[in-house]
Amino acid sequence: MIFNPAEENEYEAVRGLLVHRFEQWAWENGIDADPSVVEAALDYRHLGTPDGRLGLWDQRHIEEFLLDWVPRTVTVLPDEEPADAPGTLRCLLRYLDDVHLADPRGASLPEVLEAVDAAAPRYAEAMADRSLWGLAKFWITTAAEQGVDVHDEQALQDFVGRAQGGEVPYDPEVLQAIVERHMRSSGPVRSEPQLPVALPGDDVLREQAGRSPVLRQLRGLAEWAGRDGRTLTGSGRLRLSDARELVERLDTGDDTDSVRSSADLPRLNLLVEWAKTARLIRVAKGRLYAVAKAKPVLNDPLALWRRAFDAFRELPSPVRGGRGGRYGESVLFDVYDVYDVVLPDVLATLYSLPYPMPWPGLRDTVRLAYRSSSLLEVFATDSIGFEQADDDLRTVLGALEDLGAIECHQGMADPVFADLAMSENDLEGWAGVPNEDDDDLETPSGILPGMPTGLAGLLDDALQDGTLPDETLSGDALLDGAPPDDALLSDALLDNEATQRARKLKSELSSGPVELIRLTDLGTDSVRRRLLTEGRDAPLIGELAQASPAGLLGVLADHYDPESARAELAAWFAVHGDRSAALEQLVRAVRTMPFRTRAEAMLDVLVSSLDDGELLLRSLRSDPSLAPTALSLLARREILTPEDLTEPESLLMVAESLLQLFEATGADGVREVLRQQGREAEEALRAALASGHPDREGLADLQALAEREPRERKAHVGLVQQRGHRKNGRRGGRRRR
Repeated sequence: MIFNPAEENEYEAVRGLLVHRFEQWAWENGIDADPSVVEAALDYRHLGTPDGRLGLWDQRHIEEFLLDWVPRTVTVLPDEEPADAPGTLRCLLRYLDDVHLADPRGASLPEVLEAVDAAAPRYAEAMADRSLWGLAKFWITTAAEQGVDVHDEQALQDFVGRAQGGEVPYDPEVLQAIVERHMRSSGPVRSEPQLPVALPGDDVLREQAGRSPVLRQLRGLAEWAGRDGRTLTGSGRLRLSDARELVERLDTGDDTDSVRSSADLPRLNLLVEWAKTARLIRVAKGRLYAVAKAKPVLNDPLALWRRAFDAFRELPSPVRGGRGGRYGESVLFDVYDVYDVVLPDVLATLYSLPYPMPWPGLRDTVRLAYRSSSLLEVFATDSIGFEQADDDLRTVLGALEDLGAIECHQGMADPVFADLAMSENDLEGWAGVPNEDDDDLETPSGILPGMPTGLAGLLDDALQDGTLPDETLSGDALLDGAPPDDALLSDALLDNEATQRARKLKSELSSGPVELIRLTDLGTDSVRRRLLTEGRDAPLIGELAQASPAGLLGVLADHYDPESARAELAAWFAVHGDRSAALEQLVRAVRTMPFRTRAEAMLDVLVSSLDDGELLLRSLRSDPSLAPTALSLLARREILTPEDLTEPESLLMVAESLLQLFEATGADGVREVLRQQGREAEEALRAALASGHPDREGLADLQALAEREPRERKAHVGLVQQRGHRKNGRRGGRRRR
């Protein structure tokens, strides 16, 4: 279960449904639980984590929810008892498992319950620690402690006025701690979803790692330093004689002619800093030593490769001039210090692309990312700025290629890149400017229509962290690099010069071979490991082979493209023996799913991933439990028309539609439809209740709605009649107090 942050209404409807069903489940099982804690837990996963997967929980989520999110966001007034958040969270995790909503890629039920037990003893202390509170909670609690009725809006406004006037006593040290923590933490940014990837096993990756030139150089450098160490200069650099020896021994390609210091050997210095960051060598008392504890890593090519990849991302600046060039500052990474932003986004852009990324496209995408306000003037007034920044990026890509994280070759760019570079609508889409076809599109600014969402990470991250002002994402400020001019932007979003630049890019992409860049298996594996460490979703084909049938179909429906879903389903069948029996398990998982929209999504992905999927779908038309879901899908796929349905099937379709509407919009949404469509909708509701639909719980919700609606309408009409109107137009009657 996952919702785009912009889908707030949809999320709130589903959250309400989950809380309602959870309360019913808890009552039926004799469990005392607090629904407000369930709401808080769902909000935490939706708003407080990078991936937003409501059904996936592991130890870090449990600790962060109980020891940070709840203390920071859940207010306990002086006359209230704190909710038993650990106890309710245990119940929620059991419920998610019981109704097959738990993501199989998270921790198992015993593991998450154990994590709750481990965090629970620290919960009360965290709730009492006022420095962990949020700003809103601090002031609301302060007001309540001073006798303010926080449910009275006017009383709260009066309190705010006194606080602003310095008339309210409070603990300044606690407030300062809260403010400082708030300033340090910008909060999580929802990560872009990634397409599933396929990877070989570790044995194959280890063999590939063994062929990396960089690994040979790092291992050789550590061996050269040795246990006895090598003397460094007073400034902590390699002695020139040692540096010349290493250039030849490691084959770095540095030009040693006429150099006066080892600082003038950029490639060798990169390797030394790289090895230090990877904890393969260390400096102590003016000497360079090999790290003894690194020996097992040096002997394992895959472990060494992964450590080198992680270390490369942690380097302060890997760019020291070009290969064989003069050792000097990097405009992009040293002067403006955006390496730690650009490199992760470049790797995320390359990750899971179904085709290689052309250098011109990557170059222009990165240019958009570093056109922040601090860089606009430099790059707009000095054409060398762009060229040097591009050289910096190429140097980084060159090092990653030598490591074996990416591979580059000449070839024709996929037509999608050239097609998207030119059309007016796509230029607007690139700029994050909506067009008339985008009304229902809920995607972050900068996502190119039809492109994998990872390609937009550079732009979207820049927007989220504030380095790229919103106004730079329009018109010539975006595509030209000039400082934004309000008057100009108001006159035209895309000027002639920007169009010319787009034409140049399209020509560059389509006129002939260009450099194409893609991650290798090793690069994909390590980027994926980093994404998972950051709490992001990074599906791997084959990782669901041991998942439960419901868990498998749920993840495929939420996170997999059709081709990857077919591959994952084939891998699942391969380990579950008899295909007929395995297929029946999958159908049973759909049959027992208590949520209508999810059941349809699960059945949809199942039939779409099978060669004989339509035959299966047709066979379920007469299934007592799955008929409504099958009929809905058959109708959506235009396999059946309304004329093809029998009268009982038509009633089931009406009921299914209303039940899905109830899940998607909540009771208020259905109530609004009833009021707008009047008698016709009321008749549909009565028909649904008499349809014999197998979802008894859902029908009970509709029945309760049907019973409330006449009473609410009668009350509404009575209120109108009571207020009335006098003949002279003035309101009559008195309002009840």
